[in-house]
Amino acid sequence: MLGSFQQSNLRIEVNASEKTIRDSLLESDRLKQWLWPQNFASLSGTLKPGDTFVSSLGLIQVEHKVELVDDNSLRLLLSQGIDGFHEWHWGDGWLQSRIEGISILPLNLGQTLSLFRLRQYLNATANSE
Repeated sequence: MLGSFQQSNLRIEVNASEKTIRDSLLESDRLKQWLWPQNFASLSGTLKPGDTFVSSLGLIQVEHKVELVDDNSLRLLLSQGIDGFHEWHWGDGWLQSRIEGISILPLNLGQTLSLFRLRQYLNATANSE
């Protein structure tokens, strides 16, 4: 794998319940909304261990394999554009994302942008309920 080892751990406060955060991370239709403009192949339904899907942004593709799902966490094994893992942990009003891997992509920048998009999505969801 080309690139360098990178790791990033970010935690943010969000205006959302634990259930809303979980649904936004595990339900494919919601995931596709807040991660736009990424494209997804083989992603449907609710994520469960063993599921695999590919996300792409331009020419960069990342394969995701769901390793763990429980009430408050999600762990994805990553390959292709990133060799590593991405963990999510959440509760009422907070969300934490940890990513480690080897890649030529700037993982911290991508993680920061993803968390920003998710926070915007959660705020819009909270305002419409």
